[in-house]
Amino acid sequence: MKASEIRDMSMDEMLRKLGDLKEEFFNLRFQHETGQLENPQKMKQTKRDIAKVKTIIKETK
Repeated sequence: MKASEIRDMSMDEMLRKLGDLKEEFFNLRFQHETGQLENPQKMKQTKRDIAKVKTIIKETK
């Protein structure tokens, strides 16, 4: 996800996206622990996306 895409969202959309990403990361962590995760890079990318969204939310406040 690009920062420009996040900046085009409204505050409600960003907060919703943040919740979705956190839920996705939780599920990825669970899959990783049980050995079902096929692409470990997905965890890294999700963590980065969470950080991007949080940063842009903080910038706009």
